[in-house]
Amino acid sequence: MKMARKRKSDNSGHSFESGGSHPLGSTICRGGVNFSVFSKNCTSMELLLFDSVDSVQPSRVITLDPDTNKIYHYWHVFVTGIRPGQLYGFRAHGPFDPHRGLRFDPGKVLLDPYAKAVAVPEGYSRSMASRAGENVATAVKSVVCDPRDYDWEGDVPLKRPFAKTVIYEMHVGGFTRHPNSGVSPEKRGTFAGLIDKIPYLKDLGITAVELLPVFQFDRQDAPPGRENYWGYSPVSFFAPHHGYSSRRDPLGPLDEFRDMVKALHREGIEVILDVVFNHTAEGNQDGPTLCFKGLENGTYYILEQDGAVYADYSGTGNTLNANNPIVRRMIIDSLHHWVQVMHVDGFRFDLASILARDETGCPMKNPTILLDIESDPVLAGIKLIAEAWDAAGLYQVGSFIGDSWKEWNGRFRDDMRSFFRGDCGTVQRFATRFLGSPDIYGHEEREPEQSINFITCHDGFTLNDLVSYNVKHNEANGEDNRDGSDGNISWNCGVEGPSDDPEIERLRKRQIKNFLAVNLLALGAPMLSMGDEVRRTQQGNNNAYCQDNELSWFDWSLLERHGDIHRFCRYMIRSRTRREALSEGAGLSLNQLLKRARIEWHGVTLHQPDWGDDSHSLAFTAWSLDDRLMFHLIFNAYREPLQFQIPPAAAGSASAWRRLLDTSLEPPDDSAYREDAKIIQGDSYLVQPRSLVALVARIPRNSAVSTPEENRS
Repeated sequence: MKMARKRKSDNSGHSFESGGSHPLGSTICRGGVNFSVFSKNCTSMELLLFDSVDSVQPSRVITLDPDTNKIYHYWHVFVTGIRPGQLYGFRAHGPFDPHRGLRFDPGKVLLDPYAKAVAVPEGYSRSMASRAGENVATAVKSVVCDPRDYDWEGDVPLKRPFAKTVIYEMHVGGFTRHPNSGVSPEKRGTFAGLIDKIPYLKDLGITAVELLPVFQFDRQDAPPGRENYWGYSPVSFFAPHHGYSSRRDPLGPLDEFRDMVKALHREGIEVILDVVFNHTAEGNQDGPTLCFKGLENGTYYILEQDGAVYADYSGTGNTLNANNPIVRRMIIDSLHHWVQVMHVDGFRFDLASILARDETGCPMKNPTILLDIESDPVLAGIKLIAEAWDAAGLYQVGSFIGDSWKEWNGRFRDDMRSFFRGDCGTVQRFATRFLGSPDIYGHEEREPEQSINFITCHDGFTLNDLVSYNVKHNEANGEDNRDGSDGNISWNCGVEGPSDDPEIERLRKRQIKNFLAVNLLALGAPMLSMGDEVRRTQQGNNNAYCQDNELSWFDWSLLERHGDIHRFCRYMIRSRTRREALSEGAGLSLNQLLKRARIEWHGVTLHQPDWGDDSHSLAFTAWSLDDRLMFHLIFNAYREPLQFQIPPAAAGSASAWRRLLDTSLEPPDDSAYREDAKIIQGDSYLVQPRSLVALVARIPRNSAVSTPEENRS
């Protein structure tokens, strides 16, 4: 980094020089720190240095000279004698003309967009940042960091193929915040607390954790009297959320996050971040000025009506201008930081379709930022997952741009829920979703794992509540139950909410096992939601974003109370990773796999599937690609038991069917590994109402088997 050598001194005696425009943010150099920030329309920029996060005034103010401390639209300065841990911020002077999109407010302390760590005062106030006047004492401060100062002890990304991935979506805070978590009080709800629970994740069998947002977010961005819990309210795209650190020093969150990643990698578990590049915590025209608004409002946000109004494709008040060159560079730099400095393995992009919109909000045929992310050499091999829709109706599941993006398959969720609820006209869709959704993804020669399959996620009912409530119950959110989706495709099994009726409970357990089974058997990459394996409940709240309490936290007592469901989930994950489910066919595209697959479809009678609107059941026989195993799966979503014919285990052989699954049975009979599975006699099987059965048989080497052409349907 080349810097001019014109040196000045401030009142404290600290000297400073012009510095350089690159790199952005604060950068440790020999003898001090270089600061650089973008602002096009700013008329004067000040760098503020603080002795503590609660300081009511900065200890030093360095006014940048536009002649010597500005190149193009980048304001920069090099200050000697500064070390890691120094707190700082900016003040940007300029016109305040909201009707033209200009919102400079010299009373506001502004966060550095490239800050790698932030410090939040005890008295942080979102409201102070939303109205005129100074907010020094209540403002979030940036922290100077040296990203190189950490011992990774040889840690490298795991780069596990999606075909061998089972994702566990989880909330860092909620995972261990409950008093019964067994985690020490000072570590509850933190990265360190998650480290303590890695043995649980390892035993469950998941291979990747997908963490709800860990970027620094604004907890006060919530209805009055509540707090933002999920974290979809970012104020920084580089800094880990300070509230998830058990350490109180300014640099603590940075190192504790890396400790967590390193510990997870040691146990073979990847780390995927849920990233929010579609909006920020600054909200609409009535929201606070924390960073981007006060630096260059019209660059960072999509504005309408000549700049007076924020476009809102996110449903949160504003929309990040992701395809603007400045914002695009920031997003790429952020991803590089999390991969190179923090060692994460992948990203799930919240409302990713927003990133396909141009500066006017119109969808782009070739959105630059998405193509940049996919083609970036630093991100090669990193997991990229898109939530391929936005809050304004742009739905791109199956049409999201690029060759390497995987997609949350919302249609898998909806069609699986509809089938097991007993809706009419769902059998064909159920079969299509189970086989990797070729109607959605078959136009591309892509792997089956392009579809990220899920039944539940953070947004909506938990799996327990999906089978316990017909309607949402969000009264606790303080919005008169207006928030959250009304389209849950749920069924309460006869009683709304908790029930003491043993028949209702048996039915709910059966439905939960059905959902877990199809999610982990279907072609695609499965994702589970935190606590579904122990029937975590939110009491019917399907939008618990502002509930940082026991309603949202993982209740560890459920592990004993619903040990049968936990055991079943653990079995299903291990069965998948042991390849006792249908083989995905390593290296094959979905189309190639389905062309080579040997599948026979059945109804209650062999070779006579009922695809009609009134059908609620289906069966199929499938052969492993190496012709060593036969599988026979039966799905009965009907309200009565049905007698299904089953084919001979292997033509011309004495092989027998063994029962892997029957979700209607009580544990431990509901599931077994092949070597321990019960042998099934006869040519039919009585399948109980709303249940799933899976059989397996080994094919002797010289057994007569049918040709693919004879079996394919």
